[in-house]
Amino acid sequence: MNTHVVRPAGAGHETLYVLLLCLLILCVAGSVVAWRHESHEATSVEAHQLDARLDLNAAEQGIYADLRVTLDEINLLREETRALPQPEELAEEGFAPFASDASSVSRGNHAWQLLGEQAYLGVSPDPEVAGSFLMRISEQPDVWLNRNSNVSAPTDFSDAALLQNGWKQVIAQFDAGVTRQHRH
Repeated sequence: MNTHVVRPAGAGHETLYVLLLCLLILCVAGSVVAWRHESHEATSVEAHQLDARLDLNAAEQGIYADLRVTLDEINLLREETRALPQPEELAEEGFAPFASDASSVSRGNHAWQLLGEQAYLGVSPDPEVAGSFLMRISEQPDVWLNRNSNVSAPTDFSDAALLQNGWKQVIAQFDAGVTRQHRH
């Protein structure tokens, strides 16, 4: 009987090839990521503005979002009646933030009024929960916020007059990817 001794193949070469293949895959993936990287320029808001995502608390963000959504309904009602609807009418229709419900109470229980045919003013009895809001109705409607405790109805709706009385314009900036950021 002849006995043949078969020695096991060394795993050293196979392991080396697998490691080299992994390294090649990592290099290709890294170069694709570096090549396709898009720089995100940080856009800053001006001193008289507040970023809706970063500078408002949760209650204020909710009111701001409600105002932007309700603006479409206000414009439709305005076309039908040729006048801006009163806050009471909007509340009866159930449009937030004008409607008096649990959500409006938890967000500051604002008292809404129509100022001429120019703006809606929501005065907050508790600015610690949410500041007072002013939504100007014009070609380019916008929303302003005042966190002072003694807010009165403005008579001049120009940017300069609002700024002088402590109002700040709320703007919404949308960039790809991030919808909420936390400042540390």
